[in-house]
Amino acid sequence: MSDATDLLAARRAKLDRLRADGVEPFPHAFRGVEPVAAVRAAHEGLEAGAETEATHRVAGRLAARRGQGKMAFLDLVDRSGRLQVQSRADALGADLHTRLLELDLGDLIGVDGTAFVTRRGELSLRVDAFTVLAKSLRPLPDKHHGLTDVETRYRRRELDLLANEETRARFVARAKIVAAVRRALDDDGFLEVETPVLQPLYGGALARPFTTRFNALDQTMYLRIATELYLKRCIVGGLERVYELGKDFRNEGLSPKHNPEFTMCEFYEAHADYRDAAARTERLVYAAALVVGDAAGAQHFQPPWKRETLAGAIALRTGIDIREHCERESLSAAIERHGTAKIRAEGRSWPQLVDDLLSTFVEPTLHEPTFLLDYPVELSPFAKRHRTAEGLTERWEAFAGGMEIANAFSELNDPDEQRERFEAQARQASAGDEEAQPYDEVFVQALEHGMPPTAGVGIGIDRLVMALTGTRTIRDVILFPALRD
Repeated sequence: MSDATDLLAARRAKLDRLRADGVEPFPHAFRGVEPVAAVRAAHEGLEAGAETEATHRVAGRLAARRGQGKMAFLDLVDRSGRLQVQSRADALGADLHTRLLELDLGDLIGVDGTAFVTRRGELSLRVDAFTVLAKSLRPLPDKHHGLTDVETRYRRRELDLLANEETRARFVARAKIVAAVRRALDDDGFLEVETPVLQPLYGGALARPFTTRFNALDQTMYLRIATELYLKRCIVGGLERVYELGKDFRNEGLSPKHNPEFTMCEFYEAHADYRDAAARTERLVYAAALVVGDAAGAQHFQPPWKRETLAGAIALRTGIDIREHCERESLSAAIERHGTAKIRAEGRSWPQLVDDLLSTFVEPTLHEPTFLLDYPVELSPFAKRHRTAEGLTERWEAFAGGMEIANAFSELNDPDEQRERFEAQARQASAGDEEAQPYDEVFVQALEHGMPPTAGVGIGIDRLVMALTGTRTIRDVILFPALRD
């Protein structure tokens, strides 16, 4: 047999011995457990060699073992940290001491013990009793090298979490960021709502949808690409401040910044505009940054953020003024003249070429938090026209770490103009633009009931986590990212 087969057989043999000795290796519960971090906090500051009468119940995975014979130390790891436990034959009894030392690394156990500090200053629990909570039938990844194969880390995230403390810390940080976003919005009077994931008509973004079949209704349905149109109908209905934090789906490519299934937070505020939305976003992101780690790192996201116009940012970095080249042929020629060989103009519409200039030459340069303001109408089918600049809308996108993290508008609330925008999008779709926004008559009719002036923001949670944790690829902040079979 191979070494791997031998290891599996040895672990199963130990499982059989536990059962033969009357030990249930997979019990139903183990109540009253304290996090390791709480035990450490309770005894912070004790001197080396200190004894206590404090007893604690902890549970976790066996991660290391040192010593044999009548006394040994074992490391127990839970989500909050690592704690050393000491097993002594004279305290635990020879048979139980032997059974504890025969357990494999990776086994899950519960320990009742008394706290003390070793002569070397290490807080420990002297084991008074232990319980096997789950026998691990497969060995953990190599403790010295961790789990380094990238493909395996993504496909078998549970092993990545077990082997790499950095991975565990990143997903703990993600949970704190999501909680901070919710807390900031809740504290400001926003109401969290839930809108359909399966929609009869997708909308709210320029993207291709995933299509499915709703058998009970005998109709084609779409996984939502955004929550925007339903949330704005909530504003029409008088809810005034709403948000939704959940999954969206866009049937597009994979890249370090794109996963087809991703997490978005969209919030809408009546009686506000895109300038109010920018100020609120700065405060919200800064609050999230503060929960991740040290205050010094959070200062990078402290308001106010840098502001540029979209046209000015493109002109500064390429020499091309998109407002002077407002037709496709003119912009295409300008791109060719300026030698921007990274962009292929063939088959691309004017809005797509502008977006190509943005994503290729501007976005990668925006490392510090920055708002790009005032987008062309053609790129912004749901944004209100700019109050002073012809041909532009009151829209911004926020960038950090060389990528977009948020998008916002002063929302278009004129139903007649919204109908015209939908018709323009329909013409683009007829011309071959697969990402054009489909016509949504129900949404237009909702606007005809009257929507107050409103600001709306969409924050990409995955990218926000990337920016706040210094992560380079979106797969590292999604527990189970999309992968080819």
